[in-house]
Amino acid sequence: MALAMDGAFPRSPRGALKLARALLAAVAFCCFVGSRSPGAYGALALAEAVIAALFFLLYWLRLDRRLGGLRWALADVFNSVVAALFLLVVCLFAVIIKSNNGTLAGGVFGLVLFVLCVVDAVVVFQKISLDGTRGRNTPAK
Repeated sequence: MALAMDGAFPRSPRGALKLARALLAAVAFCCFVGSRSPGAYGALALAEAVIAALFFLLYWLRLDRRLGGLRWALADVFNSVVAALFLLVVCLFAVIIKSNNGTLAGGVFGLVLFVLCVVDAVVVFQKISLDGTRGRNTPAK
């Protein structure tokens, strides 16, 4: 059973958002680690980079269709919203405290990542809503 790759996904808006999230989180992680910031800053950025990369691979390799036991789009929206909330709090602290330039840079990259998470959540939620998968099997009242 060979893996079928979705060659168009990396060039789609959703694919570009996932890839941008993973790369920007990796840059924020490097800034935090390089500046010797507190561990929570780097841990959040690393976790976001790994999770965004895993969702990118999930959709790129079409594993979401093969592993149908979970509503992957809802899990993706949930991840984006939770990540956005954590990034907002942690990166605002990093920018406000700015113990050094690396922490400030990581905080700014993290705030841009926050915006990407919100946009990603909206895009995926619209895809769920526009696909018409909700309410199709419900009986009429």
